Amino acid sequence: MIDVPNHKPVVAIIGGGFSGAAVAYHLARVAGEALSIIIFEPRAEIGPGLAYSTDDPIHRINVPAARMTLVPDDEQHFAEWLDRDGRVAQDRQATLPDGRSFPTRRLFGHYVSAQLEPFIQSGQIRHRRERVKTISGVDGDWHVVGTEGSDVQADIVVIATSHPPPIAPKSLSETLADHPKFLPDPWAAGALDRIGRDDRILIVGTGLTMADVVASLDVKGHRGPIIAISRRGQRSRGHSVKPVAPYGDFLTSPSSTVLSLLRHVRATVAAAADHGEGWQGVFDTLRTQGGGIWRALPLPEKRKLIRHLRPFWDTHRFRIAPQVEAILDRRIAEGTLHIEAASIEAIATTADTITVALDLRRGGSVTANVDAVITTTGPGHADILASQPFLASLHAERQLIADPTGLGLAVDATSRLVGLYGPHPSIFVAGPLARGEFGELMGLPEVSYHAMFVSTHIRAMLFEYSGKGEVTSPGGDGLPPEFQGREIAVGN
Repeated sequence: MIDVPNHKPVVAIIGGGFSGAAVAYHLARVAGEALSIIIFEPRAEIGPGLAYSTDDPIHRINVPAARMTLVPDDEQHFAEWLDRDGRVAQDRQATLPDGRSFPTRRLFGHYVSAQLEPFIQSGQIRHRRERVKTISGVDGDWHVVGTEGSDVQADIVVIATSHPPPIAPKSLSETLADHPKFLPDPWAAGALDRIGRDDRILIVGTGLTMADVVASLDVKGHRGPIIAISRRGQRSRGHSVKPVAPYGDFLTSPSSTVLSLLRHVRATVAAAADHGEGWQGVFDTLRTQGGGIWRALPLPEKRKLIRHLRPFWDTHRFRIAPQVEAILDRRIAEGTLHIEAASIEAIATTADTITVALDLRRGGSVTANVDAVITTTGPGHADILASQPFLASLHAERQLIADPTGLGLAVDATSRLVGLYGPHPSIFVAGPLARGEFGELMGLPEVSYHAMFVSTHIRAMLFEYSGKGEVTSPGGDGLPPEFQGREIAVGN
């Protein structure tokens, strides 16, 4: 693919959140000066992204620090950095009596940035602080044009952008479009500052973002009543009070239907309970075996799983930090937080009140008068192709297509972008937008592994081309079996 003598390959990474930063890190630490890496990221820092750039001290990582790492083959990498950094010791709420530590997300963002800083200082990684407008060219000769005028010629392109922001339900966006206390994106700058101490609040969505919003408001002094609704009324679950080990096996005889998978999970949870173990260990196994479970399901069954079981998966898999869980439990006990399985039947506004009619899943309806409405419904998957100018352009040119599950972009088994006429040999997708192919790619451990997987194949393409048309992923590089042993074609 690269046959120009003395040519230093260029990899352009679009998106400098955790996914893009992780790909850049794994490439830089192995390829050294033989590779030039350019990251397009409008934020001032590479690494934190949206998830880990929050300055709210109540926003904590959702799993213990010992399980968070940029380097999958070194599980203690972040924990050891914390010990050297010293800031977590100043946070009296970070470490629980049992020794588990849940530092702030911003501190994890600092950790990621710190790992990339030496490569940025050496010039091996260059930061273009702008968004990408277009990608054009042919394989091995891509022109990546930024919104501030950059035009980078790249041999490899990595799309590492995240999901688009939440899409508010149409009934809300149409009725409350100009209302000062309608917050379709609670993390927009200064959004929560519009909420008064005693405001009555309706939150649409009951997952992780709802938990973060309630915790943030509580820390800010809010004491008014909150109603949080979703179709099933499921809130994110917490961690076990004691350490748990993965429990069960879902790959020896993988399920080919959603119904058989559900029965298998229920039977395994019951077996764990009989042995005195909690459900958390079962879901830890589901997470680590998620890719194999996902691949064993035919496309119609994948769609059925997303439609019927995804809310249950999300609330059990993506647990909340104990510090945040304690706030939710206290607010529920005080009667200032109510979580309901309900949908919006009607909504109207007066000069100072928003009146919402709720259709309760348990039967009947109720009318609530509130001062503010906040949506926490999760990423706007339906808006993926229109969320970035370069994605819309590539889609219009049929160079990319949406994944048929609706979870992101279509990619092949090596995470190369798929267009109408097949995969692009030199455009990869890293992180959550590839999960239609790989399954579980929302949790940080899986995203970290996937970044290493993508970087392994990029190195293979650039430096280990055998001249026979294909190469095999070199070694394991600390990858779990889920990502090992796949071949990648060089050229068309």
